[in-house]
Amino acid sequence: MQALIHPTAVIHPDARLHASVRVAPYAIIGEHVEIGADTVIGAHVVIDGRTIIGDRNQIFPGAVIGAEPQDLKYDGSLSLVHIGNDNSIREYVTINRATREGEATAVGDGNLLMAYVHVAHNCIVEDKVIVANSVALAGHVHIESRATIGGDLGIHQFVRIGRLAMVGGMSRIDRDVPPFMLVEGNPARVRTLNRVGLRRAGLEELGEGQVVKHLKQSLRLFFRSGMAADDAIAQIQTLPPSEPLDHLVNFLQRSLSGRRGLTPGTPGKASKKQAANSASAIRSENATVIDTPVTSTPHSTLPSELQPLNSSKNPSNSSAIAPPTSNVPTPNV
Repeated sequence: MQALIHPTAVIHPDARLHASVRVAPYAIIGEHVEIGADTVIGAHVVIDGRTIIGDRNQIFPGAVIGAEPQDLKYDGSLSLVHIGNDNSIREYVTINRATREGEATAVGDGNLLMAYVHVAHNCIVEDKVIVANSVALAGHVHIESRATIGGDLGIHQFVRIGRLAMVGGMSRIDRDVPPFMLVEGNPARVRTLNRVGLRRAGLEELGEGQVVKHLKQSLRLFFRSGMAADDAIAQIQTLPPSEPLDHLVNFLQRSLSGRRGLTPGTPGKASKKQAANSASAIRSENATVIDTPVTSTPHSTLPSELQPLNSSKNPSNSSAIAPPTSNVPTPNV
């Protein structure tokens, strides 16, 4: 075991490391840490707190895992970070432990967290998730399996990212992202299906392509038709059932009654036309109908007090525009 651990690494004697774990120079591993087989700990990595790491993970230089949460409610409890198997945690990733005792920040299996990703307290990252560089997950964010998160963005606390969703880089994510959809923008909007992700996951072959067809119909009904949310969900539930469709419906219902709400869609042609018709109807209702043409009133018919000051037809008022006479005597020069 000693041959796999660099002599400059600092490992607490009570830490539990599998015999096949490799530890690079200047890594620091705390008292309550457990690390599974064939995991590689890079140089200058810090692993602290009650942290359990599974098998075959690769943790790159500078990562910090299990540090205290950035939460003012934290009272010093020995809360948990749990990381599964086969994850790649790149340079300078930070994963904070949960806020309260008995709670956990959890990362599943087969995930890629690119450089400078921050996973805050009580977050859940399921399986085969890709999070690109410089993404910040606030507390209690939940990312479902096989989602892809573009770089340089922040995700608001308590937001949920659905399965196989794709979030475009530099987006502003402050509401739930529905599964199987592509979301992008500031403010973020549901743009279309994540067709690339669905194809890679093999969903295009399910039901001879009918599952993806029904997901696309669901997108149009819920996000583009202009229907009320409950009515759109009722229409989606009339489509032939499948596990992905059931998951989508459950996600929509939970988000509508949840803490953050749902990312809206971009209006389709039907809903745009409906909105235009509604706006036209409102303008018509508020318009004042005038039956006679409006003509200008000649100056001569106006009362004298409303005559233009410079009117040639009102010479009696010409003195009104003359400069006032000063009462200040002119000095002798």
